[in-house]
Amino acid sequence: MKLSEKKRIDILQATEQLFFENGVEHTSMDQIAAKAGASKRTVYNHFATKDELFEAILNDMLAKINYGEIIHYNADESIEQQLVTIAEQEVAMLTEPDFLRLAKIAFMQMLQRPELAKSLSNNNIGCMTYLEDFLKQAKTAGALKGDELDTAAKQFVYQLKAFVFYPLLYGFETVTEQQNNKVIEQTVSLFLAKYKA
Repeated sequence: MKLSEKKRIDILQATEQLFFENGVEHTSMDQIAAKAGASKRTVYNHFATKDELFEAILNDMLAKINYGEIIHYNADESIEQQLVTIAEQEVAMLTEPDFLRLAKIAFMQMLQRPELAKSLSNNNIGCMTYLEDFLKQAKTAGALKGDELDTAAKQFVYQLKAFVFYPLLYGFETVTEQQNNKVIEQTVSLFLAKYKA
């Protein structure tokens, strides 16, 4: 690895830590340089602005997260079991320490920069990358009903986020595996009560 690439990694790691601890607004380029063991000039050579650094941090952290596999509808398996599998993968991602760390850094910035919130909300992650297609396939096969499947996908994921992700993000409570399993079971049951054909 070239020295410049190693220094870039050092800068990103230092920045991630400082952004997580202090927030983006309360972190200076001087602090980043000191924590990375680099000169301020070196930091600016790699990243012209703090916004560039923030975007690099988001991209770097998003690349580390395990989103699980893409699931396609399988007519030979019950719709309930397939939705449970999707929910389990989503909950695993939402409770992953790297994902929560990224979410905390991004959330603080979204309060300051509404355009960032819009940009991130357009960037589907986890099961939202394929869930609407899955639901359409299930409807075509006669397992589900309903016309607003984009809304149905959001209802499914937001239910999980409300009971699993947000309590952890805000530090309201620590959610146990048993509680998560109950949320998954209830989410799937409620979803099927409305959309099962």
